[in-house]
Amino acid sequence: MSSKDIGPVVSQNGLHLHGIGHYRTAHWNLPAAALVQHALCRGEGNLAQGGSFVALTGDQTGRSPNDKFIVEDAKSRSSIWWGKVNVATDENVYRRLYGKVAAYLQARDLFVQDLFAGADPEYRLKVRVVSENAWHALFARNMFIRPGHDQLKDFTPDFTVLHAPHLQADPETDGTTSSTFIVVNFTDRVILIGGTRYAGEIKKSIFSILNFLLPEKNVLPMHCSANIGRGGDTAIFFGLSGTGKTTLSADPDRTLIGDDEHGWSDRGVFNFEGGCYAKVIRLSAEAEPEIHATTSRFGTILENVVMDPLTGQLDLDDNRYTENTRASYPIDFIPNVTLSGQGNQPDNIIMLTADAFGVLPPISRLTPEQAMYHFLSGYTARVAGTERGLGNEPQATFSTCFGAPFMPRHPSVYAKMLGEKMAKTGAKCWLVNTGWTGGAYGVGERMKISYTRAMVRAALDGRLADVATTIHPQFGLQVPTSCPDVPAEVLDPRATWSNKDAYDQSARDLSRRFEENFKQFESHVDEDVKAAGIYAAA
Repeated sequence: MSSKDIGPVVSQNGLHLHGIGHYRTAHWNLPAAALVQHALCRGEGNLAQGGSFVALTGDQTGRSPNDKFIVEDAKSRSSIWWGKVNVATDENVYRRLYGKVAAYLQARDLFVQDLFAGADPEYRLKVRVVSENAWHALFARNMFIRPGHDQLKDFTPDFTVLHAPHLQADPETDGTTSSTFIVVNFTDRVILIGGTRYAGEIKKSIFSILNFLLPEKNVLPMHCSANIGRGGDTAIFFGLSGTGKTTLSADPDRTLIGDDEHGWSDRGVFNFEGGCYAKVIRLSAEAEPEIHATTSRFGTILENVVMDPLTGQLDLDDNRYTENTRASYPIDFIPNVTLSGQGNQPDNIIMLTADAFGVLPPISRLTPEQAMYHFLSGYTARVAGTERGLGNEPQATFSTCFGAPFMPRHPSVYAKMLGEKMAKTGAKCWLVNTGWTGGAYGVGERMKISYTRAMVRAALDGRLADVATTIHPQFGLQVPTSCPDVPAEVLDPRATWSNKDAYDQSARDLSRRFEENFKQFESHVDEDVKAAGIYAAA
């Protein structure tokens, strides 16, 4: 490499591998302190009271799903679930953008991080992130697993992210839909990201890669958090942004494995990441003390959080930039965490939904067939700000596998693996509604987090195992009639509505939405899975 390369460890397999033969300076594998210094000197953000680094991402304060493309070629053509989620582009578009990104980066100082995705060495991916911004390099360093010193010397990436957040595409000449682009090439093993400073695109692009590769190794990739009980029992929490994955898995009585992305292999559950990316809007020190404490630590990145420019005081309640304010921090900032990033076979599966209609029970037990049905359905309500283009109110949506934007293969591939692994391990499954009760959004209120925690804890420690249940008339769910530390009337969603006829109508309306959505999967699943949703047609 050039004598201009600086950093603790410079890989012998350098940027020439990626068509970047000339550049001003390349900073290789700098630690957090050095990256923060560079970011401050370069005016990329500010230091808050307590030491966290605050960055603003401009217009893009969430993912840009309409700007994501996969190169359609011989490797991907027959394997990808093409459609609205996985949009094809041709190799010529990719080549033009690649040349544009490479030329752009050659004229700049670069920050390179060589990292691992996947805590289990048998299934991990070597990832290189090359960015023009120091704080984005710190984000990558926070979010992925940092190799040891000796592992970096001959590091050769399996996939490379070329990250040019300030480079704008020209849709007319570049073949994009806007000035933003995220382009994945499975053959070249390259991801191009440009025109967006939202850091989440980096981690989600790698998640998508693992979701494509791991099923071939009989590993189920999951958009979930995971933790371990004192007795060694493992629990996984499926759910989209805003449903409580991070909050509910960060339990002081359980050991955290990870908060967002995991694999389920024959060896157990393992974290894809080495950090957490938590939503922090209106974060409470009383309700979520472990996550709240990270917002005032050096090394944490706060994305689009409001800060007083003179005092550095944070205001986590201010949403002037977005509802999707985020904190990125190394996972060991959480006190009760397993640094191995691995757990046993799961005993319990929690599927989280934020039901904007206030219809679904706060907790219910699912049969294995119902688990596959609800996994494929992936019902929740997107919270404003997690994606561009959403309004101020939550929107009911079905996101298959609780992570459709990140699933390159057909959803039935992942659902079948879930069913097989549940059958093999005997894992129990629960559907938990962290959304509204007493009415729909705008009438009812959000379920109290203290009640949700109590219900989840009772499910995980076995206290709900022998509790009597009733069958929900529309959805066929097994609803417990009692739960420690939760009022009995909270468990019955209909009982929380003052207008029972309005509840019945809303329940019927929601069941029809389930029925209509599931038609796309009927030809891909067995009859018993289709039958698991028969109440949805009631």
